[in-house]
Amino acid sequence: MVNPRGAAKKSSEIQAEKETSKTEEETTRKVSGTRPVSEPLPVRPLNEVLAQAQKAQAAYREAEQEVARIYHMNEMQIADAYRKTEQQASQSYEVTLKQAIKVREQAEQAALKAREQAELQAQKAREQAEQLARDAYQKTLDQAQKTDEQTIAQAAKMRDDTLARAWQTREEMMAQAWDIYNKIVR
Repeated sequence: MVNPRGAAKKSSEIQAEKETSKTEEETTRKVSGTRPVSEPLPVRPLNEVLAQAQKAQAAYREAEQEVARIYHMNEMQIADAYRKTEQQASQSYEVTLKQAIKVREQAEQAALKAREQAELQAQKAREQAEQLARDAYQKTLDQAQKTDEQTIAQAAKMRDDTLARAWQTREEMMAQAWDIYNKIVR
């Protein structure tokens, strides 16, 4: 006859042995890095790895194209800014030139009026008045021409300075753009 208490002891001992061996097996697996036979190892097929590599390469190429596109856009903006500055400088020069010509024309008109007035007043002393009128006319023309030349020279200098600054700014922007592009490409 079987003792029920003895059978209960045996089943609890068997249960304890199973738990102990299970714990030992888990510890061994954790230490050795192996998985139990029932758990499958994660398998990454070569196709999956290659697909991920191709995706990464495509993303890199796309980023590289984006950098080149942005660099090209920046270069176009710099060129546009230079063209605008050049156009503004030319317009400023044209306006100043027109103003100088207008001033000269006004001076010539004023000189002609002075000459006419001098001739009318000099009818009695014609020779003396004509000489005074010619002198005043020539002097006014010389001053107008001198003023005109100075104004044109100043306008040309201002245009040249503006173009030089615009060119220098363009060069600096291009150098910065190249530096950025070179850093990105590396």
